[in-house]
Amino acid sequence: MSQISLSGIHKSFGSTEVLKGVSLDIEAGEFVTLVGPSGCGKSTLLRILAGLDSADTGDVRIQAQSVTQTRAADRNLAMVFQSYALYPHLSVAENMMTPLKMRELGWAGRLPIVGPLVARRACRDIHARVEAVAETLKITPLLARKPGQLSGGQRQRVALGRAMVRDPVAFLMDEPLSNLDAALRVHMRAELSELHRRLNATFVYVTHDQAEALTMSDRMAVMMQGEILQVGPPDEIYHNPASLAVARFIGSPAINVLPGEKLADGRVVLLGQRLFNVQSGQPRALFIGLRPEHLHLAAEGRFEGMISHRENLGSDLFLHLTLKEMDNPVVIRAHPDQARNVARGHNVRFDLDPAKVLFFEADGQRVTLDGARQLEVAQ
Repeated sequence: MSQISLSGIHKSFGSTEVLKGVSLDIEAGEFVTLVGPSGCGKSTLLRILAGLDSADTGDVRIQAQSVTQTRAADRNLAMVFQSYALYPHLSVAENMMTPLKMRELGWAGRLPIVGPLVARRACRDIHARVEAVAETLKITPLLARKPGQLSGGQRQRVALGRAMVRDPVAFLMDEPLSNLDAALRVHMRAELSELHRRLNATFVYVTHDQAEALTMSDRMAVMMQGEILQVGPPDEIYHNPASLAVARFIGSPAINVLPGEKLADGRVVLLGQRLFNVQSGQPRALFIGLRPEHLHLAAEGRFEGMISHRENLGSDLFLHLTLKEMDNPVVIRAHPDQARNVARGHNVRFDLDPAKVLFFEADGQRVTLDGARQLEVAQ
């Protein structure tokens, strides 16, 4: 039985349908990322799971129990928001103690002066848990500071600590790294992954950044227009996208999509060149997908293009090529040494890795051509 199960979740705001029957099962201890463009419904789905919004129809289950009608405070889920939502007038320690005080102390125990006397043992336990979590997150020296005295990365750790002290069923994170600079985001990705491994807890993470989804997730769910298009491990989704929409969204630079055609005699043609021989059958138009790393410069390559832009990333060089047969450029990943003597405006020849070609129907759905296992590069 899945630890968290979302079944047939529908949600509309007025006449706008935001979620269109979304279903997703999340196992205990998984790091699952909801990834998609802005407005696809991923944050709304997370808020419905948290109990902050209600679904129009559908069921939410946590540990096999329906919580669809359960208020957020009783679901034992910890939410980490994009803005961190720290109390600016409280110290780090007090921010981390707040959810425990609200849950475990009565009104008298929460009083500023009388509280520690009325609920002495409970207050000691709360202090001990906060100190233990602070040690885990390496923020013990920050406990006396106010949020305004912290960097972005430190505030993010405090927000995580406030969630961790509750010992929740799962951690729900809504784009928690989006306010950080690029270098700190990379660092915090590694820290979050390490924290997940140490806690062995369930993480449900929302982001529009595919790099976060690819680097941290056990599984990722690609969402668009209120639907989940594909769920699977990052490598599976990157190398075997179920549709052209998924292929285009996942990967940077984006996948190259080229017009192709399967002829009645079994030839597959790309840009006027015969690429493969497959079983004969009904002719049809195809889209052919190729990642930049699956194209390479070749002196005797079958295709030719003019370099319109060089994108130098140090370890990799991406060449944007203009082809006379296409309106959109084709992007090739090249090693800097290989492309040292080619410049903008030069014509170059290139070829492809036939084992990495992806075929899509005209409607964007992934297709495996008959006889694809015996694909033979045409001469």
